[in-house]
Amino acid sequence: MINMLEMIGKRAKDASRKLALLGSVKKNEGLKAAAEALLKGEEEILLANRKDIERARGAGMNPGMIDRLTLTHERIEAIIEGVNQVISLDDPVGEVLGMKERPNGLLIGQKRVPMGVIGMIYEARPNVTVDAFALCFKSGNAVILKGGSDALESNKAIVKWLREGLNGCELPEDCVQLITDTDREATKQFMRMNGYIDVLIPRGGAGLIRTVVENSTVPVIETGTGNCHIYVDETADFDMALDIIFNAKTQRISVCNCCESLLVHRSIAGEFLPLLKKRLDEKQVEIRADHESLSIVPEFKAATEEDWGTEYLDYILSVKQVGSVEEAIDHINRYNTGHSESIITKDYDSSRKFLEGVDAAAVYVNASTRFTDGFEFGFGAEIGISTQKLHARGPMGLKELTTTKYIIYGNGQVRP
Repeated sequence: MINMLEMIGKRAKDASRKLALLGSVKKNEGLKAAAEALLKGEEEILLANRKDIERARGAGMNPGMIDRLTLTHERIEAIIEGVNQVISLDDPVGEVLGMKERPNGLLIGQKRVPMGVIGMIYEARPNVTVDAFALCFKSGNAVILKGGSDALESNKAIVKWLREGLNGCELPEDCVQLITDTDREATKQFMRMNGYIDVLIPRGGAGLIRTVVENSTVPVIETGTGNCHIYVDETADFDMALDIIFNAKTQRISVCNCCESLLVHRSIAGEFLPLLKKRLDEKQVEIRADHESLSIVPEFKAATEEDWGTEYLDYILSVKQVGSVEEAIDHINRYNTGHSESIITKDYDSSRKFLEGVDAAAVYVNASTRFTDGFEFGFGAEIGISTQKLHARGPMGLKELTTTKYIIYGNGQVRP
């Protein structure tokens, strides 16, 4: 098993060196061919995906996770559209970030370059397989993928067709490889491939991310879980607030930018909460509320302390009343995961305080948290939503998958 991983690592390293020398035209040609190959192999990919879904249902996987796992014709079309959008984006590789002349005549600048080999560990989301490939390929990086065992058949089929597309363009197919060994020891060794992997990106639930952060000897970019909040301020437009909450909570429950917790200003709670219940009843959303809110809508369930910090990935929403925007900010900063937070308000001062005070990768005013996404931000796709503060924060697109090196031009200078 270790020899197999070393072979994958060597191939990825070799492919990354070839890929780093390719220009934008050739990389876009490879992406176009890969996208066409996915469409060509759609029937095989969907068949493999059905096998994964049947196995997941038999194992009792919850509906939210099955939704993440599921591929359809429409979702494959959306995945391909994401690849096409990556093609249309500017290539960050080769960008020179300034050039200054020193008193001794040296010209010193910085140039954007690929990281090299990127490792991805992720759960049952086969769309991530394509997103990761497209972004890594365009930014000049090889990628080694370790997807969840629940999506193994889907990922094998997807990677097969991606590689076939690249091979047809005489491009290094080893720039995308999949580890198919589902043994935990394989994952453990993968996290320690310092000689081959330049950075490791985990994408999934809190348990997966914690395991990678705590056990990896390869540098990690941490992508976080999403305990996302919406705060309904006392000046909020009720219709707008209800539409945004309904979208953020119910449009797709299995994603990290879904709203999990709602804060409502105490002065409007008596009028707003019954309207909230009526609207969310359309999707049978279970509301777990504080005691103040229970006195207004007795049909709510009592929330516990644990609810304020829970990413449900289900039709469940925690609700709490607060007395001010400052109290809302304090609550959010205590319980959030640094992902996405939103305020619904007509008051400019409240929106300013919220934007400045909330500590998160994405902070919204009068909009759904569901927009925290590489595609929606114009990145084509994202390799993950970084909730850490070093190197990258928020949706990670092409630039976030590059690093820089200094380039220095001289004419014979020696240091005295």
